[in-house]
Amino acid sequence: MQRVTSVFATMALLGLLSGPAAAVTLIKDEEARLPAAAAGLVTRGITRGPGVKMLSPDPAAGPVKSPFNLKVSFEPRGGARIDPASVSVTYLKATPVDLLPRVKTGLSAGGIELAGAEVPPGEHQIRVTVQDSEGRQSSTVLQLNVVK
Repeated sequence: MQRVTSVFATMALLGLLSGPAAAVTLIKDEEARLPAAAAGLVTRGITRGPGVKMLSPDPAAGPVKSPFNLKVSFEPRGGARIDPASVSVTYLKATPVDLLPRVKTGLSAGGIELAGAEVPPGEHQIRVTVQDSEGRQSSTVLQLNVVK
């Protein structure tokens, strides 16, 4: 009987551990305090490269509270495929911060999906660059306005 109880206790513990994923720190407090990137960022140009679109948080909805769900879609064009190995995600500061290791768990050919992205309050710019199987590259700057 004690062995059965032990098995149930172990299963309950595993159930708790396999619950919803923990939040991901997308931007650390000390990174948010770094000096801003130089002004005049170019964010758009005429390209046949893949589209990069932030779906969540909704860019038109205004400021968001942290943590939030981050969802970015990659939209291939002309029958090409997205190359996930080509993706770069950079926090735009005077010294850019590579965020790719933090989003890798939510990265796929379809985009980036992170539940519970933690970001300090403030305005943040993140550049997402992606390339398709034809070698065409696109880059978009995501604007995040986070409040307490």
